[in-house]
Amino acid sequence: MLLKQIALQNYRNYDRIELNTDSQVNLFVGENAQGKTNLLEAIFVLALTKSHRTSKDKELIGWEAPQAHIHGEVEKRYGTVKLDLQFSAQGKKAKVNGLEQRKLSGFIGALNVVMFAPEDLEIVKGTPGIRRRFLDMEIGQVQPGYLHSLQQYGKVLVQRNNYLKSASPSSIKQELLDVWNMQLADFGVKMMKKRQSFIHKLQRWAKEIHAGITAGAEELRIVYRPSLDVDPEQDETILFEQFMIKLTQVKEQELRRGVTLVGPHRDDLAFYINGKEAQVYGSQGQQRTTALSLKLAEIELIHEEIGEYPLLLLDDVLSELDQNRQTQLIETFQSKVQTFITTTGLESVNLSKLHDARVYQVSKGQVDRVSSRL
Repeated sequence: MLLKQIALQNYRNYDRIELNTDSQVNLFVGENAQGKTNLLEAIFVLALTKSHRTSKDKELIGWEAPQAHIHGEVEKRYGTVKLDLQFSAQGKKAKVNGLEQRKLSGFIGALNVVMFAPEDLEIVKGTPGIRRRFLDMEIGQVQPGYLHSLQQYGKVLVQRNNYLKSASPSSIKQELLDVWNMQLADFGVKMMKKRQSFIHKLQRWAKEIHAGITAGAEELRIVYRPSLDVDPEQDETILFEQFMIKLTQVKEQELRRGVTLVGPHRDDLAFYINGKEAQVYGSQGQQRTTALSLKLAEIELIHEEIGEYPLLLLDDVLSELDQNRQTQLIETFQSKVQTFITTTGLESVNLSKLHDARVYQVSKGQVDRVSSRL
């Protein structure tokens, strides 16, 4: 998979740019707040139709502009795909080869990306919400059906929470709550099953990669922690029944607090290094190695799922890694994965390890190619 070209119009601080990006490695160099991250974000948005930095699409539209537009040309094993994504006050419009997609699920998956940014180090030591977002983003790329379950679950959750906040124990309508309970359990179980399957595959790759980075000194294990005390590998029918029973058990508590207390929106992940939980006992170096192993495992997992390697987006992350981890990262993607790197200076990048690389200078929403391929 190769992103041959990307064009932006009224996107963030870019009025209009068009870049040929057919090199294996594309380095964007510039001071902070010039637009480097905006470029990588645009590629991410073109893949997933949403930003990793904000949930408000209007923030992607340039100042006083009516709409923003992203265009990309992706070379895949079966030919070139042209992608167009437009944001306006009326919503999103997505086109594949000029054909508008009625559902975004028909657009997502045409371009696959793995993003690695400094904040991704928080996947290990940060809040459960960060880890759930990590799961949702990555599973959604390779299993579009997951996005449907996620969206429907979110809608039911909002409606159910609003009702719990407004109702009193004496005024509760059990038949209405039962409808939401069944919908919540239905979509929730589908999410849990897909999360468990994804984590099982991710574990297989991450364990091997982590052992390689640490020269066999550390064994990484990833554990799925659903908010329900259940085995997610059980049959969906059994999980549905257990979900419904749990909702009955916490009903009084939910009414008092006005919020849904069980379900995938409260799931978490745990990471163990040599049997000890990395979030609690791991050193900063071990936590960073775990995050790096996860990202490299994502690359292999996506390749396993779709038969092509995704794009790798490295947003100012190389300076955060020591020489050993940076070398491991570069050797993993070199000549295999098209990579886009942002950095404030080339001195933080081990250029001797890069091949077929092109450097661009970014300044005040302008991008200029400053060198031929390295």
